Amino acid sequence: MGGRTTCLLPALFLLVIPGSSAISGPRAVRGVEWGSLTVRCRYDPGYERYVKWWCRGAAWNNCRFVIKTTGSEKEVKKGRVSIRDNQKDRSFTVTMEELRLDDSDTYWCGIERNGTDLGNTVEVTIDPAPTVLISTLATSNANMFTAPVAPKENQGQLPLLGSVHFLLLVFLKVPLLLGMLGAVLWVNRPLRSSGGNPEKNQ
Repeated sequence: MGGRTTCLLPALFLLVIPGSSAISGPRAVRGVEWGSLTVRCRYDPGYERYVKWWCRGAAWNNCRFVIKTTGSEKEVKKGRVSIRDNQKDRSFTVTMEELRLDDSDTYWCGIERNGTDLGNTVEVTIDPAPTVLISTLATSNANMFTAPVAPKENQGQLPLLGSVHFLLLVFLKVPLLLGMLGAVLWVNRPLRSSGGNPEKNQ
């Protein structure tokens, strides 16, 4: 009797401790800020119709459920997180989008069942987004000082505009300049006396 009890203890231990061999997944995954990442967890036969979930928090008893499936293969989306169960492949995937630095934490992918759920811990690390390359900045600055190019649809009008400017120069500006020159010459003309020749001194 005592030997049988000893043999049953390991089996009972698996029932109350999360992370048994019935479900498996990556130990750790990394993502980049503003990007996305996907976590894939596998499970044993017999759990195809069970609800799968994604939970956040290092403590198993206090982790917060982020999203759950409906027991079918239909994708469920909640905010920036989605989950889909592939029952034929006996795996489900969790996708996190628009990643933020504070998304870094300990998560669990698990299976809901009577009694204690099954779970596998996953460490999620989000790295800061890379800085803009210097070459990109240099290109942007160079474009700021580039002279604007006339649109193609206006390029055919440039000779016509030049001809109009030339005509204005001939018919308006040249006579105006000649008139101004004549006025200047008229003001500076030499004055003559009206009494004929000047008298000579006696």
